[in-house]
Amino acid sequence: MSMTADEIATQPDVWRRATALAPSVADLLPGRGEEVCIVGCGTSLYMAQAAAALREGAGHGRTDAFPASELPSGRRYDVLVAISRSGTTSEIAHVLRRAPAARSVVLTALPDGPVAAAADGVVPLVFADERSVVQTRFATTALTLLRAAAGEDTAESAADAERALAVDLPVDPTAISQWTFVGRGWTVGLAHEAALKLREAAQAWTEAYPALEYRHGPISVSGPGTVVWSFGPLDPALADQVRSIGATVVDLPLDPLASLVVAQRVAVALAESRGLDPDTPHNLTRAVILDDAALPG
Repeated sequence: MSMTADEIATQPDVWRRATALAPSVADLLPGRGEEVCIVGCGTSLYMAQAAAALREGAGHGRTDAFPASELPSGRRYDVLVAISRSGTTSEIAHVLRRAPAARSVVLTALPDGPVAAAADGVVPLVFADERSVVQTRFATTALTLLRAAAGEDTAESAADAERALAVDLPVDPTAISQWTFVGRGWTVGLAHEAALKLREAAQAWTEAYPALEYRHGPISVSGPGTVVWSFGPLDPALADQVRSIGATVVDLPLDPLASLVVAQRVAVALAESRGLDPDTPHNLTRAVILDDAALPG
């Protein structure tokens, strides 16, 4: 079994640890009413997008999410939250040093790295760190912590994650030529992350969109042998339209984050069927460290 598969299987346990940790780090995380920006890169960006939509949707205050390299200059926030598994990501450290907020906090698996050194506060998630290049449990654990902070029921999410590890895969990955992932609200970030997982691990053709944007062009690539996978209930009319063109609908009766666990399992299964090692995807490293000249001004 790959390291990635092993790490996927630990998610119910580490999510519960994150939920238990949340009250003790509440003072570090944004408070209700504060204006917040959450930044990340790659997988961490998609978790940032999900967390931002969750927090603002829960009425806790305006919450933006940006790639760390694309935070608009001149914006000011009460709190900047950064997510970085490696704790060394150059763009994250750079934006923290720019200090676009009154205070900053980082969620990281390396609490003594350069990213943590540039932040005012650190939430250590060492127990969720990974050996695989492909991120799975660290990212979902960071999001679980932020979900708990926003008042979400993370206990049910962890229970659904256990079910996600046991259910049969919803399709035979080897029979699918193209994957489209869709979501609404906070689950749009999950859709992007699922697409990234299959792209990284299995070199699959994947796309991701807000669900109601799917009709505005992306539907043109769907048909027999393709999948449209929804994180959260798919509008029945849209589901009927997808089926009418011969595509397969995946709409699992699970918490959306647990549905992502199933997508992670699909990524590993597809990679292995293609003779690829999901632990060491092509052209990727565990962290991206750039020269100062490559960073935004």
